[in-house]
Amino acid sequence: MKIETKIFGEIEIADDKVITFANGIIGFPDLKRFALLHDEEKGTDVGIRYLQSLDEPAFAMPVMDPLIVKPDYDPEVDDQLLTSAGNITAENILVLVTVTVPSDLTQMSVNLQGPFVINVEEHKACQVIVERGDYPVKFPIYDILQAGKAGE
Repeated sequence: MKIETKIFGEIEIADDKVITFANGIIGFPDLKRFALLHDEEKGTDVGIRYLQSLDEPAFAMPVMDPLIVKPDYDPEVDDQLLTSAGNITAENILVLVTVTVPSDLTQMSVNLQGPFVINVEEHKACQVIVERGDYPVKFPIYDILQAGKAGE
């Protein structure tokens, strides 16, 4: 399917790349079909990717692997909250968190409290709220990313 996106322009999304959120995402319950996009020139190892809505092409959220900025990230979530993502295993799970990129980049943060859990085999996903543990909605990441770049 072809869609016109705000960030990437017109793109083709293969049917096997569609990720379905049966219950939508927090704040946007009607948005159920997404694709995970990244800048092709930077490759898949780039830190920030985009969760692009296929239901509302103007809507895309920057996301990243939380382990890049918080290596000990391991939230406990009740299994029943993950049922809409299918049969989750250690081999098929992809966890991503939203990235907030304000005009002042030093204030960049990720939401560790509301991760997306994606079953990469079944192309199903859900967003959960982590109630146990000390995972903030605004976890600052600018200094962590800068330190990572300096170490390369």
